[in-house]
Amino acid sequence: MTQVLLGIIGFSSGVVIAGGLISFIIGLGVISQFADRTHTGDKILLYEECTALGGILGNLMYIYHIRIPYGEFLVPLFGIFGGIFVGCWAMALAEILNIFPIFIRRAKILKAIPYLIVGIALGKGLGGLLYFWQRW
Repeated sequence: MTQVLLGIIGFSSGVVIAGGLISFIIGLGVISQFADRTHTGDKILLYEECTALGGILGNLMYIYHIRIPYGEFLVPLFGIFGGIFVGCWAMALAEILNIFPIFIRRAKILKAIPYLIVGIALGKGLGGLLYFWQRW
């Protein structure tokens, strides 16, 4: 009986946390920015459903250790898409907080913005590559 109660509490807590995270992602405007940039605003409910489904499937794969066939070929693809999503999420958060315009204005680096963005992207990519190379 204790195990069943702990399972229900754990499941309920997970649902609440996941719901909060998905609401946070949607509230940041990541999904609406994707729809706006691709001119597919009529598909916004599909985007939100895919985001929720991705979170659910990701959790199920993590909990039950589901193996992906041909994983050595698909994992880099998932990594690229995951990196793009996390990058867009971070940019949406920074855009809402107006961090970049204030920082750029105060540091007076208007001409160096493209190089700064490429540097950040290369640094994050290299850091991820070194991290996973070392673990491999």
